[in-house]
Amino acid sequence: MKRTETILLVEDEQSLARGLEYNLSSEGYSVTLAIDGKEALNIIQSKRFDLVVLDIMLPYVDGFDIARHIRVNDKKAPILFLTARGGVHDRIKGLELGADDYMTKPFHLEELLLKIKGMLKRKSWYRESSGQAPIYKFGNNEINFDSLNGRNKNGNFQLTLHEAMLLRYLIEHKEVVVSRKELLDNVWNINSDIETRTVDNFIARLRKYFEADPEKPQFIKSIRGIGYLFSDTN
Repeated sequence: MKRTETILLVEDEQSLARGLEYNLSSEGYSVTLAIDGKEALNIIQSKRFDLVVLDIMLPYVDGFDIARHIRVNDKKAPILFLTARGGVHDRIKGLELGADDYMTKPFHLEELLLKIKGMLKRKSWYRESSGQAPIYKFGNNEINFDSLNGRNKNGNFQLTLHEAMLLRYLIEHKEVVVSRKELLDNVWNINSDIETRTVDNFIARLRKYFEADPEKPQFIKSIRGIGYLFSDTN
């Protein structure tokens, strides 16, 4: 089955890189392979991709720096980190840099393919949802889900894609309590209990943007022991 999605695969381990390139191509994706950080940076200077599969430990330029560079020019392309380092700190750092998901080496090919499919599906959900109502206003705030530009009483600012996706999900479930697990499953597609702190960190960032007093939130409320609730009614 021929797909239209393009994937940039950045992996320096030759056997793994060629195997992944072959299997992704067999699934119908159009794959471009980079075997080190410099090559990856050169490629993304001239081309955008629907999804990036990115090793962290690379020659010349590591995956974290490449992710930062991608996010300067492309706020929405899903990034999947591949890492031999399974520490929580590295995983959370990657997510907060704008990565959408991660896999720890060694991994099962079928799991990787499912993750990629899910990431592209979430990208499609966000694109369709944003297209229907790209601008949302609440209180003194405004968010453009297409451009990721936000505005509060102090001025304009830029959101990351995950910040915007999280807010979009909360707004779509307005006046409904949403659990951390639900957010991890539907925004990040991560179900590890370890990563619940990721949700809390992103909620804290949204409150700094949109709440007059982040310690006493009016719009993004905590429901003790359950999760979060978005409400823009007084």
